[in-house]
Amino acid sequence: MVVPYTHEPFTDFTVEENRQQMLAALKKVEKDLGKEYPLIIGGERITTEEKIVSVNPADKEEVIGYVSKANKELAEKAMQVADKTFETWRKSDPKFRADILFRSAAIIRRRKHEFTAHLIKEGGKPWKEADADTAEAIDFLEYYGRQMLELKDGVKVNSRPIEYNQYHYIPLGVGVVISPWNFLFAIMAGTTVAAMVTGNTVLLKPASATPVIAYKLMEVLEEAGMPAGVINYIPGPGKEVGDYLVDHSRTRFISFTGSRDVGTRIFERAAKVQEGQKWLKRTIIEMGGKDTIVVDNEADLELAAESIVQSAFGFSGQKCSACSRAVIHEDVYDEVKNRVVELTSELSAGNPYDNSHFMGPVIDQGAYDKIMDYIEVGKKEGDLLVGGTGDDSKGWFVNPTVFGDVDPEARIMQEEIFGPVVALTKAKSFDEAIDIANNTEYGLTGAVITNNRTHQEQARQDFHVGNLYFNRGCTAAIVGYQPFGGFNMSGTDSKAGGPDYLIHHMQGKTSSEML
Repeated sequence: MVVPYTHEPFTDFTVEENRQQMLAALKKVEKDLGKEYPLIIGGERITTEEKIVSVNPADKEEVIGYVSKANKELAEKAMQVADKTFETWRKSDPKFRADILFRSAAIIRRRKHEFTAHLIKEGGKPWKEADADTAEAIDFLEYYGRQMLELKDGVKVNSRPIEYNQYHYIPLGVGVVISPWNFLFAIMAGTTVAAMVTGNTVLLKPASATPVIAYKLMEVLEEAGMPAGVINYIPGPGKEVGDYLVDHSRTRFISFTGSRDVGTRIFERAAKVQEGQKWLKRTIIEMGGKDTIVVDNEADLELAAESIVQSAFGFSGQKCSACSRAVIHEDVYDEVKNRVVELTSELSAGNPYDNSHFMGPVIDQGAYDKIMDYIEVGKKEGDLLVGGTGDDSKGWFVNPTVFGDVDPEARIMQEEIFGPVVALTKAKSFDEAIDIANNTEYGLTGAVITNNRTHQEQARQDFHVGNLYFNRGCTAAIVGYQPFGGFNMSGTDSKAGGPDYLIHHMQGKTSSEML
């Protein structure tokens, strides 16, 4: 008997006992700094000469680990292992597969602060954000395990007196999972185990900026009883390993979370039928957003300002759901703008180790340079109200930045920055505000701050995003509560953490027996 699903509670670090436990976990994790991590192919540990060097983005001289780097030959080896393993794994009992997820969740829960400490170090996440990342990883394991138990017997279909009909789901084959660095544990774990629990075998290529936490997940899954070869850990360059596996004739599906440019490239490459390929590859893609909070002239203005600031600057704006635009009714624009500036001015960016800063670093030099370039663009497109500075001498820190009076068609209102930058613009009416909110190529999340029920219902119909929130920020979807995925160039709307997500990794089969 599996108890009903509820999401993992977040840790309250204002409780001294919890704070001390977190500090102890950080000390423990520091003892692992600089270790070497091998590939895992068919359960075999393989060390390569070439290494990915994972560093702490808050202190770039601190090496988290040296991770063996896969190449085409090792990717092919992993493909052959996964392809062979699929023949037995696809017939495994779904209850056994779900049980591996439940056991893994229990292991992570017992060592929760330790995993959170890894996220603080490798991802540069503040304590609150890192704790939520760990909780979400647990949630994915618990939720997808239960979803598999619901799907294992298929769906009831009609039969006639002369026949017995069944409709059930079977796995697809070998899946390539390419996970992102921002939710380095949660999204990586969720996309990987969703593919595995549905009976597929997996080639896991984690983000090169954060490969160590993916190795830690492999250790947990092995401890929980996952057979060798079911998930194969092969970090490596996207252009070499990623492209090779996306193109491979034996790849059945690709699960990708990341940038629009890479996602559309994968989508295009996966569409080409290779020699010897017997199927059309499936793609499960989430690519990001240009997310808007709309504030009308009947809103709680303090709530509006707080929602904008929290959604824009949580984890340094490095969320595909982050608020990077706010459209505010002209009647209340100045009041909201001024309060946003006040709240932003109270925030600081720094090393998240001691939990004294709201924001940590951005992930690496490339991200830092890109964000600072966008800030220069923003200075030409709007009024710099606060922030606009950064420091990459020790880590990659960008101060929270707000631009005001920005044209809705400006670059910083249209292009995904993926950093702590938010642009404010005004609208003459609620209709115009919704039009502006919809004027990008993305459609991931959005929020409307209003006390007007008519405006809420209008937004439900007309605000074209996959996740729409009222009177709260536009980030922090919870597994099983707010299934997550977007429209247009935000991806394939596969709704991670939702009731139909696992079906993307399976195909329906009808069997009909004459009586």
